[in-house]
Formats: sequence, structure tokens, C-alpha cells
Amino acid sequence: MNHQLEMTMKTIKLGLALATLSLAPALAHDKHAHGSFSAGEPGDPSKPARTIEILLNEMDYAPAKIEVKRGEQIRFVLRNVGKEDHEFLLATTKENLTHAVEMRKHPHMEHDDPNGVRLAPSRTAEILWKFSKAGTFEYSCLIPDHRENGMVGHVTVK
Repeated sequence: MNHQLEMTMKTIKLGLALATLSLAPALAHDKHAHGSFSAGEPGDPSKPARTIEILLNEMDYAPAKIEVKRGEQIRFVLRNVGKEDHEFLLATTKENLTHAVEMRKHPHMEHDDPNGVRLAPSRTAEILWKFSKAGTFEYSCLIPDHRENGMVGHVTVK
């Protein structure tokens, strides 16, 4: 009987482990380890931030051009006012183009990273970001054909 109880416990543990695995999003954005980010770093909620609201429209962003100072912290309030899912992914153009190739293979990949998010219609999200590096960066929607149809914005950090 002790052996049977031990086998039952092992079966329960295996079942719990498999159930835990099934809770993860099917194509989550977990393939990409972000040790560092090209456009800066995740913000510090205990420090002040300037708020910039960005509307994710059908195939563009409003505003599509933003200027910030190096070292400035921005709270992006992202509102999907379109009729389909859209993304906001902050990186370099090169990084976004490379990632767009992966998105073509896995168009339902979810982004829930410090520098990006995918939003369903009528949903809102926030990204808190500190621009610690100077340069021009972009935010774009990498859902297939969205970027190509105009869903690209730029942040100039001076």
C-alpha cells in the first residue's frame, strides 16, 4: 500500500507539472532574452515620469514622432482605438525588422515585455521607460503587414 501511495503522489505531481506548463501562453514572447535593451531600460515606478499617450489606430500611431531628453523617464499610455490587435514594441529599426521575421512565422506571438505589449481592441496598457541612451529608436507593430502598412513611430533621444 505504501508503494501504491507513492505512485499516486508521483502521478499527481506529474499532473500538476503538466498543468502548470499549459498555463503559459502558447506563443509567448519568451524566446528572446533581454539582458539589455537598445532604447534604454525599464523605468523606476518610484521616480517621476512624463506621460505620453499614444493611440494605436488602424494602421498608424498618434503621435508618430516623439522627442525626449537622455535620462528622461516616460510613462507611455497605450490605447488601442483600432478594430484589431496591435502592438507597441520599442527598439531599434534593425531589431524590429529582425523580430518581424519571427512574427511572420508566429503571428499570434504575445508581447509582454518591459519594452513592448500587444493590445486587443479597446484595451489600454502602460510602459514605463527610461531613455538612458541617445539616438533614434522606433516603436512599431510587428503583427504581419501592420508595420509595412504604416504602424511605425519614432523616438528621438537627445
